[in-house]
Amino acid sequence: MKLEVIGCSPAWPNPGGAQSGYLLEGPGRLLLDCGPGVLARMREQNGWPDVDAIAITHFHLDHWGDLVPWVWGRMYGLGHDLKTPELWIQSGGARVLALFGEHFGMPDMFERTFEVREYEEDQQFEAAGLRVMPVRLPHYTLRTFGFRVSNETTTLAYSGDSGPSERLAELARDVDLFVCEATLEHGDLDGQPRGHLSLEEACEAYEASGAKRLLITHRPLELPIEGSLEQAYDGLELDI
Repeated sequence: MKLEVIGCSPAWPNPGGAQSGYLLEGPGRLLLDCGPGVLARMREQNGWPDVDAIAITHFHLDHWGDLVPWVWGRMYGLGHDLKTPELWIQSGGARVLALFGEHFGMPDMFERTFEVREYEEDQQFEAAGLRVMPVRLPHYTLRTFGFRVSNETTTLAYSGDSGPSERLAELARDVDLFVCEATLEHGDLDGQPRGHLSLEEACEAYEASGAKRLLITHRPLELPIEGSLEQAYDGLELDI
């Protein structure tokens, strides 16, 4: 499995950065989240993104916002020679997208662009030839999921956004790579209920999980990481 970090900024973009978007290859091409800036970065590579599927963890803008310009581009013919990507969203998400579409003036805009499919909590689905298990995680009061993604030889866990939770260790149990957010300097800077992790809390979840490798992501430029920890950056490519 190969991972390419398209964008890894937190809810506010780092200078020149794209927000959440992580491309997995092996065997197909699966994009985890699609935040602002992701589509532009992917267009630099191929003119129009060629992916089999997109899976969205939750409906905060920095994790799904570039689905909107993806629609506008497809409407005007960009990528029409490519297969229509599956779009995997949480149960009830099709209704959410239809409401957004109504506000944007086109209720069926997402259905016209993607093969919209819904996943259920703790029920594995297949996308781009990969097995994906959605695990519910705490993120303020918003319904949010992390993803555990596997092929025949490799497993990756992606936290999406999460406050502290024992479920993070369950999500990443013994995986080859744990991609975990660490947005905060200190946990007490967060809201209540909690929605994000500090670096210390991300490392604690990693240690509890038994994962082989940790990649810190969704971190502000203003909070540099010292020491040997690996940190995501836009354009990073890893063979897992």
